[in-house]
Amino acid sequence: MARRPLPRILSKDSAQIARTQIARSRELARTAADSATDVLHPLITVTRGMRRLASAGRRRWADTPKDKRGPLLFLVASVVLVVALMPYGPLLAVITVMATAAWHGRDRAEPVPEGPDESQIERLRSLYEALVPYFSSPEDPAPLYAHGGEWEKAFTASEFDDDGRVAHLAIRYPAYFPDGEPEARARIEQLLTAKAGRGREYHFAWDEEGNRLTVTVLAPLPTDIAAQHFVTAPGETVLGFTDPSEVQRTLPLAYGEEQIDVPPVVWRTGMRSTEPHLLALGQPGSGTSTLLRSLALQALRYGDVLIVDGGGTGEYACLTGRDGVLAVECALPGALASLEWATQETERRLIAINVSRQAGDPPPADSRRPLWILLDRPSVFAHLAASEGRQDPQTLLQVPLRHGRAANVTVVVAEHFDGAESLCEAVRQHTRARVVLGTAGPRQVEAVLGAPPHTTPLSHVPPGRGYARLGSGPVHRLQVPRTPDPYDDATSDADRAAVLDLLPPRSTAVEAQPTDLTKPTVTAEAVGAETS
Repeated sequence: MARRPLPRILSKDSAQIARTQIARSRELARTAADSATDVLHPLITVTRGMRRLASAGRRRWADTPKDKRGPLLFLVASVVLVVALMPYGPLLAVITVMATAAWHGRDRAEPVPEGPDESQIERLRSLYEALVPYFSSPEDPAPLYAHGGEWEKAFTASEFDDDGRVAHLAIRYPAYFPDGEPEARARIEQLLTAKAGRGREYHFAWDEEGNRLTVTVLAPLPTDIAAQHFVTAPGETVLGFTDPSEVQRTLPLAYGEEQIDVPPVVWRTGMRSTEPHLLALGQPGSGTSTLLRSLALQALRYGDVLIVDGGGTGEYACLTGRDGVLAVECALPGALASLEWATQETERRLIAINVSRQAGDPPPADSRRPLWILLDRPSVFAHLAASEGRQDPQTLLQVPLRHGRAANVTVVVAEHFDGAESLCEAVRQHTRARVVLGTAGPRQVEAVLGAPPHTTPLSHVPPGRGYARLGSGPVHRLQVPRTPDPYDDATSDADRAAVLDLLPPRSTAVEAQPTDLTKPTVTAEAVGAETS
């Protein structure tokens, strides 16, 4: 039996022809619609004008008092009668009405001015003249920058905000400018910041290959995002929020009564983390304690938390006695006992995980549960320990810092800039995730993060505002979610309710149990019973 050929419509060539015909039909339809619009444009304009005239007449009739509507109708009827009796009166009336309708129906959109205005040109010329000493050389036969030169060739693109200040600027510079030297870049960035307008944050993108510099004014990061449950996987922690152009991920957040998507700075911890521990530095009142509270609330969803507060101001009293909170220590004896237990617990977990791996079994459940050690202002304990002849609590962090990743132990240290010199070498070496909060200069930020920021720091920043860098990654702008102390009288009712809703229930009546600071608050047996 002969094989029947497939229908032509099913072949590859016929499908390609059909798609081509459809595309050509759409193009013809679009061209016909544009042509019809051009032809009927006068009629559309007159119709629009007639509609506007009718609307104006209705508004005038509605605004006229009732006692004056009769004389108005008599006046209109008289005008119509006179026009009807005049030679060529109806024709002239129709022409007048059509002209009036065409005038009122015209497109009233003002033409957008092309290019900058006089004041903006003056700003660009001032910027150009300020850059001449840095981007010019006497040996250049055809200098791009010269006094009284053409700024249009140097500035390829420019945008201005509503106040008339520069919002975006694309700059060309000569190839002999040493753009690979940080000092040369810093001079140009400082000059542009001063001339373009202080009090704003600028992002500088250097294209060394194309000899171009792009200056962009960054919008302020949102400071009113309250603490809430973030949509993250186990082992992911949100440090704060950054610019949309810096990360490729967004989180759905509750912003008042609305839902918005905000780009986060996500820190990954656990066995596969390359930055298992974090160090946060800042000025007093910059928000380092707020950052630790935010991390504690997120860590309590999947693990246990041990808090050692060197400040002793009660910033973490709301966490005392909660499920998953092993201890909140504010005194030196309790801090030493808790950190000593943390060292022993890290060693116990390592041994248990090693034994289970040798036997071919999965690690025990109590070894897989994350353990967070939050240490706030250890320099205070270092001073007290030196005065009393005791051991510095930071020395007890060597084992959790060195072996914490394998044992699911995460260490977070927060300190002020004035106490950064008292940090031990183990803390400096093993905390590869860094955060700088508050007012800090570029050199100070670079000393902590290991890389300079790509934005200009401000002289006054809100609490929780700073920079973050995870390992050898890029430096991100950071705004910590608003997580104040709910027991503080200055906390608003909305923020207090947001934090209290995230707190786990209390496991014990803390007020009914006396505390003996000479004895360890946490024991290994208690933690084993808690995590099992």
